Amino acid sequence: MSSPHTATDLDPRRGAAFLLAGCTPAQVTTPEDLTAEQRALGELADAFLVREGWPAMPELESSHDRTRLRQLIGRMGELGLLGIDVPAAYGGSEVGRIAATLVTERMGPAGGLAVTHGAQSGLATPPLVLFGTDAQKARYLPRLASGEWVAAYALTEPGYGSDALHARTTARPAPDGDGYILSGEKQWITNAGMADVFTVFAQLEGAGFTAFLVERTAPGVSVGREYEKMGLWSSSTCPLILEDVRVGPEDILGEPGRGHVVALAVLDVSRLNLGAGGLGGARRLLELSARYAQQRVQFGRPIAQFGLIREKLATMQTRIWALEAVIYRTAGLLENAQANGFAADAAHAGAEYAAECAIAKVVGSEVLGQCADEAVQIHGGYGYMREYEVERAYRDARIQRIFEGTNEINRLTVPDVVLRRALRGTLPLVQAAARVPAEVAATRRPAFFDGPLEAERWRVEAARKALLMVSGLAFERLGPALAQSEEMLGALADMAIHLYTGESALLRAEKIAAAGGSDADNAAVCATLAVDEAIAGLRAPAVRAVAHLEQGDARTLALAGLDRLTAFPPIDAIGLRQLLADRLVGPVAAS
Repeated sequence: MSSPHTATDLDPRRGAAFLLAGCTPAQVTTPEDLTAEQRALGELADAFLVREGWPAMPELESSHDRTRLRQLIGRMGELGLLGIDVPAAYGGSEVGRIAATLVTERMGPAGGLAVTHGAQSGLATPPLVLFGTDAQKARYLPRLASGEWVAAYALTEPGYGSDALHARTTARPAPDGDGYILSGEKQWITNAGMADVFTVFAQLEGAGFTAFLVERTAPGVSVGREYEKMGLWSSSTCPLILEDVRVGPEDILGEPGRGHVVALAVLDVSRLNLGAGGLGGARRLLELSARYAQQRVQFGRPIAQFGLIREKLATMQTRIWALEAVIYRTAGLLENAQANGFAADAAHAGAEYAAECAIAKVVGSEVLGQCADEAVQIHGGYGYMREYEVERAYRDARIQRIFEGTNEINRLTVPDVVLRRALRGTLPLVQAAARVPAEVAATRRPAFFDGPLEAERWRVEAARKALLMVSGLAFERLGPALAQSEEMLGALADMAIHLYTGESALLRAEKIAAAGGSDADNAAVCATLAVDEAIAGLRAPAVRAVAHLEQGDARTLALAGLDRLTAFPPIDAIGLRQLLADRLVGPVAAS
């Protein structure tokens, strides 16, 4: 297999390049890079929730009457929160991926209201921007950006969740030759109860999977009753029924038979959005938990004084801080893709960074789930009561690991992208893996590290070698069968996820330190803890994979190589978390 690249000349800003080589702090986007204009947009989203979103939440949660929800969509449109991906010519602001990510993050804590916003601005609107004709854009985009109309993205069907591209909804030529007849049922469609227009995916006779624009008023369109869901009660989720619905050729979105391109281009970026929403939700849970821990008194003192509560809070902060680094690094990659020549448009940018977007979704949803669980635990019995926000947040968080492809599917996306690029010769994974045994044999850990974060940098680079080492073994032992070994692909994906997370946290802290930021000390603590957790998380699936791939002396030798790369003297995690807790809720009072 030949390749035009080596690991050293591959641009580290390309999709999945982080697997082969590191990059410099200057090459990544961090939250500290946000401009005043971007921050102002985030503050606008914050103000909307404080003034209108949170006050309306009890009504939205308790009633299936979506009148109030529709009013709030109109307010989002008036404030410019719906047109963030829409060109100015059609009433939007097209603020860029980083600013759009910030808006999604700030909306994240609002549960069903955030999902309503995301379904309109992040799922239903981008296909029109990317693939719509001039006539389609002129008809729909101004109405969607302003909130005059509500949109829904109808992909999922009964029996076809993550396998959505094999849906059974059909589109057949009309008997009179004028257009097509749509028939089928979609399920779990967000915004369906109030949507004016749907992006519907169907199997077009003679062409294949195709996207259509279908208006609610078209004869044969009906919407079922609201689903009774575990969470997201403030959103609308209904089935969509299509009974011989006539549409015209002008209603096809994109090209006939190319609906998978429409679906996947949107889903890649939507996965980043889900990760950003998880970040916002997790941060809100930390704020609620820290405040409650300072107010709740047990045994004569606030529970924020108890070591195990402080440890929970500090762990939440570390994971949120690292997740923030992941989200904005990925958003920056997508925004800069066109300027760097890696993508022709937003659709190609999503495809270029499909692996990174999948990682953002997995990490964001899982950190949110961890923080929701700990928030309920910190609140104790009160966390189980409806009157406390963490109860709702706990229920709302669970779906995030299922949305936009389950986390299992997203994990498989990471090695799938890498394997396809390796086979095409655009990602020299096999060549880089072949060099690792000699590099591991020559690796000697320094006796000491001179300078802040140097140990963490060494650990991240060693972890990259460990991932390449295990990948090389998997290629060598399994060959083509690797593509069908989900357990092995899952192990490789977990290693990649932990590498990307730990490296993102490290790069963020290095960038803050290089800029002389006032938060450099706190950043170093967060990065040290995040890298330590990432290396431990990477090591576990690596050992599991080697134990499956090798036997006898070969296994012993491979495990020794992993030890050389991933086994380190322990850091003082307890002490570092105590420092974070001191900054979060104050030091422990002297007894």
